[in-house]
Amino acid sequence: MTRHYSALSLLREGLKGHTGWAPLWRSPAPKDTYDVVIVGGGGHGLATAYYLAKNHGVTNVAVIEKGWLGGGNTGRNTTVIRSNYFYPESTALYDLSVRLYEGLSRDINYNVMFSQRGMMVLAHSDAEMEMAARTVNAMQLGGADAELLGAKEVQKKAPVLNFRNDARYPIHGAIFQGRGGTGRHDAVAWGYARAADRLGIDIIQNCEVTGFLIEGGVCKGVETTQGLIRAGSVGVATAGHSSVLAKMGGYKLPLHSYALQAFVTEAIKPFMDTVAFSPMTGSYFSQSDKGGLVIGGGLDRVPSYGQRGNMPMQETVLAGIIDMAPALAKVKLLRHWAGIVDVSPDSSPLIGPSGTEGIYINCGWGTGGFKAIPAGGYLFAHLLANGAHHDISRPFDPGRFNTGHLIDEAAGSGIAH
Repeated sequence: MTRHYSALSLLREGLKGHTGWAPLWRSPAPKDTYDVVIVGGGGHGLATAYYLAKNHGVTNVAVIEKGWLGGGNTGRNTTVIRSNYFYPESTALYDLSVRLYEGLSRDINYNVMFSQRGMMVLAHSDAEMEMAARTVNAMQLGGADAELLGAKEVQKKAPVLNFRNDARYPIHGAIFQGRGGTGRHDAVAWGYARAADRLGIDIIQNCEVTGFLIEGGVCKGVETTQGLIRAGSVGVATAGHSSVLAKMGGYKLPLHSYALQAFVTEAIKPFMDTVAFSPMTGSYFSQSDKGGLVIGGGLDRVPSYGQRGNMPMQETVLAGIIDMAPALAKVKLLRHWAGIVDVSPDSSPLIGPSGTEGIYINCGWGTGGFKAIPAGGYLFAHLLANGAHHDISRPFDPGRFNTGHLIDEAAGSGIAH
C-alpha cells in the first residue's frame, strides 16, 4: 500500500487505477492505558499528537474525538491565516504558526493548500490610519511582516473595493501582511491526522468523553462511551465546548462560547487575490480556489452552542460586505454555517494546567483557532511532554487572570472579535 505522497507515487497509482493507496489513518480500538490522552480530534488536538511524537518521542498517545475528524470547528471557519496582532506575546505565538504553516505541507507530506495571498485590514479615516501605523510598527518590532498601504496601493491590490467618493466608509489605506493568506481547513486536520497516525498515534473517532477518572485529586484517565481509558496526563483541546469538559473535570475556565458565522457564495471568475477586512463593518472576505467568496464577520451576540447562527448577524455581515464591495450585491449565497468559539476576557488563548492535577488545557482561541493550529499543537505538546511551558506559551498560562497580566487583543489589535 502506498503511504508516501509524491509525483512518482501519483503517476504509479494512476497507472494502476488508484487501487494501491493506503487509508489516511487507522481506526484502532482504544487501549487500556496511554501516556497521554488528548480529548478533541480537531486541528489543535491532532497537531498536539503529531508534535508529541515528532518533537518529543511520545507515541503512546490517543486522540479521542466525539464525532469525526474535521467535523467540528476546524471545518467551520473561514480559512484565514495571519499574525497581525498588537502585543509582542501574541505576535510571537501567531507568527510561529505562520512559519510552521509555511513548511507544513512538506513536513507532513500532505498539501494543506496554504496560499500566502496576503491580508489587508482597511483604515477608513485619518485617525484609523494613525492606529494602523501603530499596529504596523508593533508587528515589525515583534518580528512579523507588516506594511502600511495608502488608498491607491489598496485599490491596486483590490480594485473591487468601494472607492466611491460617497462611500459610507471611505478607504484611506490598510495594514497589509503579505505572508498571511488562507489554507484548506479540512486538509490541515486530515494532514495532521495522517502524519500522527504514521508515527504511531491512535486516533479514536465516535468516542465521547463522559467524565474524568479522578483519584486523590489527580486525573488518572477519562471515561468514554468506549470504556475507561487510563492516562499519565490528559490534554483537553475542545474549543467552544471547553467549559463543558471543565465541569466534568472539576475546574473552571473564564470562557464564554458564541456562534461565529461564515458564508460561501456561488463561484465567480477570479477577481480577488487577497483577504480584505473592514473593522468598521466587522466583515471580511476572500475568494476560494473554487471561485466562491468565503465571508466572515463578528460573533453572534448571545452565548450559544447553536451551529446555525442567527439572522441579525447574517444581515450585519452581508451588509458590511456590500458596503465594502457594492459590485458583489447580486452574488448568490450557496450556504452558511456557524462554529462555536470560546472567548476569554482578554481575547487571548489559555494554554497550561487546568487547576485539576493531570489535566492540561488548550482553549480560549476565540476567532483565532484555525490560524493557530500549528503553534497551538507545537506549544501544547511541549507542555504535555515536559510539564512546563515553552517560552512562547508561558504568557498565556491561565494564571494570568490571577496576577492581572492580561494580553488584551480585543482592544490591542481591534480584530479579535
